[in-house]
Formats: sequence, C-alpha cells, structure tokens
Amino acid sequence: MKLLRLALPVYVELLTAVVAVGLIDLLWVSPLGGPAVATVTIATAAENLALGVVLAVSTGTTVAVGRRDGREPLGPVVRTAWLLGGAVSLAVAVPGVLLREPLARLFTEDPGTARLTAGFFLISLGGLPVFYAQTLTDGIFKGLGDTATPMRTALLCNALVIALDPLFVYGLGMGVQGAAAATVAARAVALGVALTLLSRRLSRHAASGPPARARRPDDVDTVRVVRTGGAGNAGEIVRTGLPMSGDFLARSLVGMLMVELVGGFGVTPLAAYGTGTKIMLAGVMAFYALRQAAMIQTARSGRAGPASSLGLAAGGVVAAVLNTVAVPAAGLFTSDAAVAAGTVDFLRWMTLHLVPFGALIAAGGTMQASGRGGRVLAATLAGFAVQLGLAHALGAALGVTGVWLAMAAGTTLAAVLVAVLAAARFPAGKSVAALPNLDS
Repeated sequence: MKLLRLALPVYVELLTAVVAVGLIDLLWVSPLGGPAVATVTIATAAENLALGVVLAVSTGTTVAVGRRDGREPLGPVVRTAWLLGGAVSLAVAVPGVLLREPLARLFTEDPGTARLTAGFFLISLGGLPVFYAQTLTDGIFKGLGDTATPMRTALLCNALVIALDPLFVYGLGMGVQGAAAATVAARAVALGVALTLLSRRLSRHAASGPPARARRPDDVDTVRVVRTGGAGNAGEIVRTGLPMSGDFLARSLVGMLMVELVGGFGVTPLAAYGTGTKIMLAGVMAFYALRQAAMIQTARSGRAGPASSLGLAAGGVVAAVLNTVAVPAAGLFTSDAAVAAGTVDFLRWMTLHLVPFGALIAAGGTMQASGRGGRVLAATLAGFAVQLGLAHALGAALGVTGVWLAMAAGTTLAAVLVAVLAAARFPAGKSVAALPNLDS
C-alpha cells in the first residue's frame, strides 16, 4: 500500500532525528555529571519548541510542492519557501542567542546548570538555521513524494553525531558545549549532502519541462489550487502549515501542564508518567509517520486514502504491543518497584488513549493537505480543553487513574470531531478539494 511505503521511511526518520540525537548527546555527556545531563535535557526540550515554529513552513512547503509536482514549475514555490524559512530562522535564532542567559534561567534555578545551558544555547541556537534548513529541505523532498532521502540524511546525521560527540566533548576539551557543536557540525554535513541531492533533483525536474497533461488521471473532481504569484505562494504555505505548527506547540504546552498536574500526586506517579511516555514514544511516532504519508499522498494525488482506518489499526497494534512489553520495558528504565508498577499501570490505561489517537493523528495529514488543518487544530484544542478539565475533576475522585481516563476522553472527542469533518468533506471515491485557504 502506497501510504505504508511512504510512512515507513518517515517513521525511521522521526525516530532518528527527533529521538536519537538527544539520546546520543546524553550518553556522551553523562560522565560529566548531573548539570551536564540537565543541560542537554533542557536544550532538547527547547529545540523541540523551536521545531514547532518551523513546521509552519516545512509542512506547508510539502503540501505546496506536492500540489504542483507534475502540474507546473516548482521554482517559484521553492524560492518562496526558502525566503520564509530564512526569515523564520533569523526571527528565532537571533533573539535566542542574544537572550540565551535569561532563557536558560527560565528552565533551571541552579546557577551552574544555567551557566552550562546558556553556553550550550550559544551554539545550538546559533546553529538553528542549519536545523531549519534541513527540515525545509526534507519538506521539499517529501512534497516530491520522496521520503527515503530524508531518512537517509537523518541516519547520516546520527552516525556523524556518534563519531563527533567524543571528539568535541573530550578530544577538544569543549565539555557539554562540545555536544552542541558536534550536533551542529553533523547537521551541516548532512544538509550539504541533502542540498546537493535536491539541486540535482530540481534541475532534472526543470529540464523535463511541463507535463504533456496538466492533470493526472486521478485528479477528477479535484478543485484547482488558486495561485497568485509569490505572495500567493507564501500565503498558501503559511496557511497550510500553521495548523500543524499550532498542533505541535499545543501538544508541547499541554505536555508541560500534564507534568505539573501529575506531579501533584507525588514523585512516584510523576516518574511513572515520565517513564511511560518515553516507552510510548516509539509507538506514537508511527502515527506521525502515517500523518506525513497521508499529507504527501493527498497533496500529490488529491485522494485522501485510508489514513483514518490505518491510524485506527496502528493505534490498536501499538496498544497491544505496549501491553505485551509493559513489564519488561518498565524494568529497563527503572529499578524502583513502585515506579515500575506505576509505569505498567499507565501503559495499560493508555490503550484507551492510543487507539483514537492513532486515528486522530493520521487523519490530520489528509485534512492539512486539503487546506482544512485549522479544523483539525480546533478539534484538537477542544479535546485538550476536555482533557484538562476532566483531569482535575477525575483526578480528585479517582487519583492518578482519573488523569489517564481524562487523556483518553479528550483524545476520543477530538478523534470523533475530526472523523465527522472528514466523512462530511471526503465521501468515499471522491477527490480532496486542494484549496489552500478553506479554513479562512
């Protein structure tokens, strides 16, 4: 199935780029002590927030390129995307570097850790344009229907980080800052390779000229995308990508609120929640891989595909696997019997959350590519409102189990709302209306 072929490389890329780099840095700096480990942990969290900003450009570009590939020249939209990416890079990196010391103090009250974090930010935030450029390059490849190249460059980047971390951290005596420098250097090399491949790909695309037929056979009933030049390209990219960015940032914020809420039940439930979410992450990445695959396929073909049903099935599979491995997996992360028991309990309850979550995330890709991402974001925010409200109410009545039930209730509500919207707009056998501003 095409969706799965697109999704598998994205899954590997997500695990590699989002999860592994931070873990590699933690591995190499852990002998430097607790403050160094805290610094890398803080920097990883800050970078995740920064990633949420650039998603507005990168995912919007994926959709815009997919809509045009095989229909018209890609040069104008690619140039617009690079201008937007450059502007966003400067808007985030420059203030981040200049305000690195107060920013570090927002994350920690320990003076030593704050000092190390500020030094780390000097390099990591200064190198943010490289990270953003790589993210945008990957977005262009995905718009062309190529998810394998971003996976390969992510694997290359990780291999370089593994090799460069000990050299910079210990060989050059840079300490924890060496981890930041190694990561930026590895990303720069991977970006150089990716840009070379992309330049060749776009050159071949331009040389081939416009297709003999402006519309593909499966474009029947697809509404044409309205374009008005450079400004129109920029508006299309931003309008299409903003809901994905908003979704990512909203989830990050709710995640922080959940940490605070669960922490109110004690250290053991909080440790169990943190351990459980780490174990669950590898499975959840499958949902986001399906989301990107659905977004790519919808943008390129105008057809939604079975994204929701695949997401629902993936949710069931991930929940079943986590229930099977819950006990041994918890034992790998903690030797505390109480924390391990709490982790297992969390993973068992998450079955009620993961099944609708898989459908919600996968369907979001189709909706975003059709210009209806704002409606998915609205449904997601409604689910979060229910989740947080119920978490306080059920938590008071049932303890931490009530919080887990609230997560499931909020996710189920959001999934149902999105399913209703998708069923109303994408009847079986019909193509998706690929207008960029249907939420406006």
